[in-house]
Amino acid sequence: MEGRLKVVAPFVAALAVAACSAGGSSGMPLSGGAIGAQAIHIPQWQANDSARAACGGSRIGEAQCDVLIENGGVHSMYAGWDAKDLEAAYDLPSSTKGKGQNVYIVDAYDNPDVVSDFAAYRKGMGLAAGTLNKYNQDGQMSDYPQGSPGWGVEIDLDVEMASASCPKCTINLVEANSNAWSDIETAEEEAVTLGGTIVSNSYGGSGASCSDYDSKGVTYLASAGDSGYSIFDPADCSSVIAVGGTVLNPSSGKRKYNELVWTDSGGGCSSQPKPSWQKDPDCTYRTANDVAAVAVNATEYDTYSEGGWITVDGTSISSPLVAGMVGLAGNSTKQDGGKNLWDAFSKLSFKKQEKDRNIYYISSGNDGSCGGEYLCTAGTKQFGIYSGPTGWGTPHGVGAL
Repeated sequence: MEGRLKVVAPFVAALAVAACSAGGSSGMPLSGGAIGAQAIHIPQWQANDSARAACGGSRIGEAQCDVLIENGGVHSMYAGWDAKDLEAAYDLPSSTKGKGQNVYIVDAYDNPDVVSDFAAYRKGMGLAAGTLNKYNQDGQMSDYPQGSPGWGVEIDLDVEMASASCPKCTINLVEANSNAWSDIETAEEEAVTLGGTIVSNSYGGSGASCSDYDSKGVTYLASAGDSGYSIFDPADCSSVIAVGGTVLNPSSGKRKYNELVWTDSGGGCSSQPKPSWQKDPDCTYRTANDVAAVAVNATEYDTYSEGGWITVDGTSISSPLVAGMVGLAGNSTKQDGGKNLWDAFSKLSFKKQEKDRNIYYISSGNDGSCGGEYLCTAGTKQFGIYSGPTGWGTPHGVGAL
């Protein structure tokens, strides 16, 4: 999309800052930790009126999708990052890897146009025809749930982003009857029953059970949310790879791109138990995120509610995008949440982390005000290259996955 990119410069809009208390509510916009921080944050997309949430409503006791629809209506397909941009930005082996791999997407409600929208997206992106299988929460390829225009945008985005990073992967969509956790977790379990070893979830809320996201030999991924420093279920579960967001811009450097923290990316210190493989100093609970990818200005095709080509934001982009990368890596049965990433990088010196060829170090930006802590600020060097919003960085190829 060279010559047609809309460059986005993030800023932080924090209303107030308070000390974070241990045992805060997991999955809600308040986070707990030994040092940590709690930032009351007006998301940039909301403060600027630059986008709108596709799924409104409470996240208390239920899930809401995370996709944000940029204002301005239907665009040209060239308005945002396309599939070839994303492959180039992360140096992905998309043209040679992924055959025989399956990526599963779990969402709520139905998008009746997803199959035709998926085909139109691939055609518009110059990709060969792909395979999309669609199931209800009982594993049937019929009797789908009632439609939801908001979740429909999420559904299209999820299958398209997974396909963008791994065009040779088979994409499998499992639609839950509703956004109640009982239905979503039924769909989650059904994805595994159907044979899924990569399951991406672009939604968040409070009240999920982490036990429904911990099947052995399955790589679960979840979007970190779009409200700044905070972490929702299921991204805060230690068995799930929590995927944060970045702003991607063109650059004259060797990579041709640069990235910084997307100021609305979720992440930070949760109140879920800390896994044994996490050894960071300033959070006594599960620390998120584990990894990140672009979360601003992606091209999507949706005719169910939006009329065609649109541009979208949110960590709803980054989770399925990284899920496709796991498909390219071909080792989904050997993952354990973010353990592989933490094991690979946490024991290295800062210089070795910074120069590692498998990860792009995100060294600037924050997703809230936390007194300069690495839990919301990149580039502090307090815990190597790690930062809450972007985890260990963004993938350079698939060697880190």
